Amino acid sequence: MARLALGDPAPGFSLPDVDGGDHSPDDWPGQPVAVVFSCVHCPYVVAWEDRLNAIARDYEGRAGLLAVNSNGGYLGDGPDEMRARAEDKGFVFPFVRDASQEVARDYGAARTPEVFLLDAERRLVYHGAPDSDYANEADADPWLRRALDAVLAGGAPDPAETAPVGCSVKYAG
Repeated sequence: MARLALGDPAPGFSLPDVDGGDHSPDDWPGQPVAVVFSCVHCPYVVAWEDRLNAIARDYEGRAGLLAVNSNGGYLGDGPDEMRARAEDKGFVFPFVRDASQEVARDYGAARTPEVFLLDAERRLVYHGAPDSDYANEADADPWLRRALDAVLAGGAPDPAETAPVGCSVKYAG
């Protein structure tokens, strides 16, 4: 499976959230959007959830964040569990379900969480982990925040790519 490369235009999509509304990167016209492949059960996702929620809150009105669960029928990652997690954690970003796994395949997502930051023209400008240390926020290099700041200032993220760390996307078949 080919992965979206830096500079590539991102495939468009629209997916249902935990309450049945549809969301896409186009919900944030003219703004960068972080598409984060996520899930409910992965301990790496759990470790980064509050930080991702804080990023969505801190950049509201300037950038978007969209969490995509592409795990195919994996125990504990269904719509009911997604809804409960979103409510329990007070997500301020849409948590959508990619039941067909088409979006994950189009992006080449392999991990949860895995960040694909798109600029306002929907080209990939940062790919990788949310930050450098899932276990210790205090010592982490805030890669996604730095990438957002660079893009919002009209520049390029540095680094533009980091190694995604997390559980594997549970592809069907």
